[in-house]
Formats: sequence, structure tokens, C-alpha cells
Amino acid sequence: MILGEYSTPEAIESMHHTLGLDLPLWEQFIRFVKTLFTQGDTGNSIIVGTSTRELIAERAPITLLLIVMACVLAIIIALLLATLAATHKDKLLDHLIRILPTITLGMPIFWVGLLLILVLSVRFHWFPVGGVGEGWIGTLYSLTLPAITVAFSQIPTLVRSLRAQMLEVLESDFVVTLKAAGIPSRVILFKHVLRNSALPTLMLLGVNISYLIGGTLVVEQVFGIKGIGSLLFTSIAKRDFPVIQGIALYCAISVVIISLLIEIISRWLDPRTKGK
Repeated sequence: MILGEYSTPEAIESMHHTLGLDLPLWEQFIRFVKTLFTQGDTGNSIIVGTSTRELIAERAPITLLLIVMACVLAIIIALLLATLAATHKDKLLDHLIRILPTITLGMPIFWVGLLLILVLSVRFHWFPVGGVGEGWIGTLYSLTLPAITVAFSQIPTLVRSLRAQMLEVLESDFVVTLKAAGIPSRVILFKHVLRNSALPTLMLLGVNISYLIGGTLVVEQVFGIKGIGSLLFTSIAKRDFPVIQGIALYCAISVVIISLLIEIISRWLDPRTKGK
């Protein structure tokens, strides 16, 4: 692949030696693991010749910003919808909120992105069709629609979980006592009900974080964003295996780190878990 279709046997043999492919398999594996731990990458790109660490680090900021924006939007929208549904139990608003997320849950994320582009970008011109703007404001503005698209994949399950937990807490004895004591409903809702309901939903978000990262990589292709997602699909098309391995590695590390952060936040929300 590196030398091209019309390479000579001598050139192929020389490249085999350069890449270490003439070594025993166990020795190749040791060299791979050593490079992984000492240099933080999976080797050089077959196509570009640059280390996978440098290629991924160049694209990572945009992808990480998109993931953070999608998480924030998913949490805000889920909190709003679940609160409205729980406080209007079995009413029209509750039924609508329960039905709409179920419909969106069955939509492929790339199709949601295309639909939002057609409606909000092409029809109403509220957002750019694709790409990344200049400066912080331009970047955030251009990533808003992709972040909404990624958030769509997380909102249905978060709304379901949070609504169920809020209804359970609202019917608990301590909430009845707080209401009898004359504490305002708004204070009870935001200070006590939400805090006691948020833990299971937060843990669910931690479980789904890998799907969120995967969805972000797909959405980058839809919106023409030059992040890790576009690098991944380009590498797959060109069979650039070291880059594909590097992206998989760093995505796995990101999932572990984010899961750890969510675990820390969960312990802060519920002090009872500190001793477990």
C-alpha cells in the first residue's frame, strides 16, 4: 500500500524490514506495545507518514468541544423536559414529552442531522450548513447544530430515567413532610427532588458516553467538520490501520476518563456512596 501497485520485490522486501514485518509476531507485538506506552501512539500513518498521536491531537480539540457541547445540551434539555413531565403527570404535556423522545429514539443520528440541516440551515438560515467558523464565537455557533444532533441520541433515555426517578421522589415521605412544613414547591423541586433524582440519570449518561462519542464521529461527517470523525472515515477508506487503531485507543481512554469523572460527581451528589 505504501509503495504503490507497481513496486518491485526488492522495494517491498526493504519496506518489510523498515516496518519490522520480517520479525517474529511476538517481537512485533512487543515493539507495538513499547511504542504505545513510550510515545503514546500506534505508529506512523501509512498514508501521511506522521505519527498517529500528532494527527489525532491536531483534530481532537474540535471533537472534544463538540462532545462537551452535546453533553451540556442533552443534560439541560433532559432536565427541562423531565421536570415538566413529572410536574404534569398524566396530563397532555406529560404524554407529549413521553411520546416525542420515543419517536426520536428510533431515528438514525445521521438522518436527524440531515433533517436539521434542511430545516434550520437551508430553510430558515439559522445555522451554517457545515464546517467550523472562525474564532470562539464562530466555532461555538457553527457547532451548535451538530451538538443538538448528537444530543438527540441521548435525550430520550435521559428523559425517561429522570422522569421516573422524579416521580418516585415526589411521592416519598420526606417530600410530603417538606410540603407540610410550608416550604415552597420550587425550593423542594430544585433543591431536594432534582438532587435525589439526578444520580441514576447521571450514571445512565456515563454508561451511554461511548455511544455519544461514536455519534459525534458520525455527525462530524454529516456536517463536514474536520475532527477525529472525518479522520477516522478517511483512514478507513484508505485502510490506514495505525490511525484507526490510534483513534480507537484514544476514544477508549476518553470513555474511561469521562466515566471516572461521572463517578466522582455521583459521589458528590450522594454522600452515601463514599463508603462503597
